Amino acid sequence: MTHQRAYAETVPKLAELSADVLFGDVWERPGLSKRDRSLITVAALIALSGLEQMPFHIQRALDNGVEREELVEMITHLAFYAGWPRAVSAAQRLTTVLEDLQ
Repeated sequence: MTHQRAYAETVPKLAELSADVLFGDVWERPGLSKRDRSLITVAALIALSGLEQMPFHIQRALDNGVEREELVEMITHLAFYAGWPRAVSAAQRLTTVLEDLQ
């Protein structure tokens, strides 16, 4: 995965665990669809201000079938639960991802 290459040389075990356990096992479990996992992951990143990982996971959510409008609505909804600044930061990340797709 591209985002892992950024830290794989510096923290190789973390990159290995990300590839093997997180994306190789957790994301492949049958209990939730990848689409639902993407919604949960992006929501958690918004709530926790995971700005660095947000563009990757927004793109992954779109690839997993989450609609642009759903991401917009999620950000708006989370403004009231996770905080306005976090929602605005997420909106900026979403804007950047969508602009890069054009």
